[in-house]
Amino acid sequence: MKLIEVKTHRCSAPLRYQQGHFATNHSHINYYIDITYQKTRLSEAKAVAKALERHFDTTTIVDTILCLDGTGVIGTCLANELTKDGFMSMNSHQTIYVVEPEFNANSQMIFRDNIKSMIKGKHVLVLMASITTGFTAKRSMEAIDYYGGYVSGVAAMYSAVKETGGHPVVSVYSLDDFPDYASYDYRECPYCKEGKPIDALVNSFGYSKL
Repeated sequence: MKLIEVKTHRCSAPLRYQQGHFATNHSHINYYIDITYQKTRLSEAKAVAKALERHFDTTTIVDTILCLDGTGVIGTCLANELTKDGFMSMNSHQTIYVVEPEFNANSQMIFRDNIKSMIKGKHVLVLMASITTGFTAKRSMEAIDYYGGYVSGVAAMYSAVKETGGHPVVSVYSLDDFPDYASYDYRECPYCKEGKPIDALVNSFGYSKL
């Protein structure tokens, strides 16, 4: 699948996408947003982190960054930007934890005993590759609350929503860049009703053409 690149003055890392009919775990969408290089190429991860950091002010407290969708490299770079620019941390060592969640057989987000202390009583920033419906972001917030943490913010490379779970979403790219972006319940998908086949199955790991 040939991807189109979009560049913006907000970030030196381009956004790559393709239009079509795609199926995710939760919906059908008309754009596939590819975040592969931003998650794996250090120079692009640094650029994304710098672009996201500008959206936060120094009164934001961040003790832990919870990295979903394989955004660990971006999360590490963002932690570096936040600590460098004087953001507050309640951790005794004035540092930021960068953690990734584990999922059980029921797809519930869990944290083992050795990780719980990095969530409980901590201000946690949720970091995702992209947010389309906000479903996964809300699940992560529920997990943070369950383990005794506090959500300090939600950030993503791309977001189709401005807020989720009562928290504004900070993103590099948004619907302003893709005004015709649409997400549908699979039962209400107009492409399916028209008989248009699905181009690919997509998730945080990438896409599989059909």
